[in-house]
Amino acid sequence: MGKKRKQSERAAPAAVVEEENVEERPKRTLFGFKDKPEEKNEGDENPQTVGFRNKEKVLVTCSRRISYRYRHLMLNLVDLLPHCKKDNKVEAKGSKGAALNELVELKSCSSCLFFECRKGKDLYMWMSKCPNGPSVKFLVNAVHTMEELKLTGNHLKGSRPILTFSSDFDKSPHWQLLKEMITQIFGIPKDHRKSKPYHDHLFVFSIADDHIWFRNYQISCPNNSQLKLERGDLDKMTLIEVGPRFCLNPIKMFGGSFGGPTLYENPFYVSPNQIRSLEKRKKAGKYAKKVKAKTRRKMHEMENPLEVDEFADMWKD
Repeated sequence: MGKKRKQSERAAPAAVVEEENVEERPKRTLFGFKDKPEEKNEGDENPQTVGFRNKEKVLVTCSRRISYRYRHLMLNLVDLLPHCKKDNKVEAKGSKGAALNELVELKSCSSCLFFECRKGKDLYMWMSKCPNGPSVKFLVNAVHTMEELKLTGNHLKGSRPILTFSSDFDKSPHWQLLKEMITQIFGIPKDHRKSKPYHDHLFVFSIADDHIWFRNYQISCPNNSQLKLERGDLDKMTLIEVGPRFCLNPIKMFGGSFGGPTLYENPFYVSPNQIRSLEKRKKAGKYAKKVKAKTRRKMHEMENPLEVDEFADMWKD
């Protein structure tokens, strides 16, 4: 049996030589290897800055007791905006502003489109930047959904639109603010996971009679293999309407989210209740005219009675 070696006689293990110049393997992801970010030196005068990334998310919801036509309009907008999140109906009474702000925060959104229906007839739309504002309240008129119009236009679901505005948006400060809010809410962020990297339709926002009119058009090109369009050749492109259509009448603009100090108030706004009351008064005026005409006729008959006919009782016997 061999003797056990002493501790000093054991062979020392080979020292592992670490190479100083070996590069660290990049991190592997689902889309391939991810390059390691370069370390910034303190002596660099112009360090590389991280670019701005648009992380806009819009919460779209509505109030209870909304009619089917307005609900279809809301669903059409949900289909057009892939960066939005749809939520359950919210009770419009009470402190709806606080509830909506809390709901937007829970859904990790930065904007909100709230459709509020009153009396089953009138549709109001709140457009708000949460949680600090500003916010705008609109009256929605001339609503036509995609199912109702049945237009021939069509485009990819989730594709990014081109936003176009009329020149009237640059005339007044409140129109400029509305243009910026519409751009942030209706503009789909680049490289969004639910969007497609194509521009095959455009949203048109135009001002007429102090109202904002919305249209959605498909950008159509001639499908011919022999004819190839050059970049920037717009003469051969056509626009085909897709839908939906609606008109926004601004009522008030607030400094906060769903409330706060009033920034702008539309002096030409007339509420739908006032319009209906005027129509009822007109109808009531017609009835009052009929009653007055009957009383005048009776007074005329009493003042001018008919003479007794001599031959009235001639054939009774």
